[in-house]
Amino acid sequence: MKTKEDFLAGQILLIDKPLEWSSFQAVNALKWAIRKKFDLKKIKIGHAGTLDPLATGLLIICTGKFTKKIPELQGQIKEYTGTFTLGSTTPSYDLETEVDQTFPTQHITEREVHGATSQFLGEIEQVPPVFSALKKDGKRLYEFAREGKEVEIKSRKVEIQTFEITEIRMPEVDFRVVCSKGTYIRSLAHDFGKYLDSGAHLSRLRRTKIGDFNVLNAVTPSVFKENLGQED
Repeated sequence: MKTKEDFLAGQILLIDKPLEWSSFQAVNALKWAIRKKFDLKKIKIGHAGTLDPLATGLLIICTGKFTKKIPELQGQIKEYTGTFTLGSTTPSYDLETEVDQTFPTQHITEREVHGATSQFLGEIEQVPPVFSALKKDGKRLYEFAREGKEVEIKSRKVEIQTFEITEIRMPEVDFRVVCSKGTYIRSLAHDFGKYLDSGAHLSRLRRTKIGDFNVLNAVTPSVFKENLGQED
């Protein structure tokens, strides 16, 4: 059982973020649980890398003096699993927005799906989605997108170490990706569909690893509270 001193000195907490929770909500849930349990007025706490609300999986949360480790943890290699849906695109490149265009998929063979992954391995140029939290002129990109304003987004270099197709159930394609910090799997989905002369969007995403940390060792926020002896 962790003590107040443990959390203040510093802990690395592995959380399995639930679907539709923001990363901020997950951090807040832990912060309030720890404060309530130990009657603390405040505690330093933060996460090492945002996960979109529609993604699940590993969120590293640091407390106390370990919040200084956040930049180092953010820079580590990440692993994701998920699903691309071929034949349709969305403005956000995922399910946050409705399908805006549909494309044929009859011409796409399983061999072509597997073969397309090689085009995205190594260091690649990637354009982040317009529906993202990146800032331009002091404003989040998704704010421009929601206002219907077009904005030029510069591409940036990212590295994809592993990209494999684990199952094909057309139009759905399951994948596993190991990549560098800053890689947008939503953009990868979009570009993957384009390469196959079709379209695609990300319909499921789960972060499974950050460096040596594995989601198999993570707990949900509600289990964390139970382990603290807090009622959900």
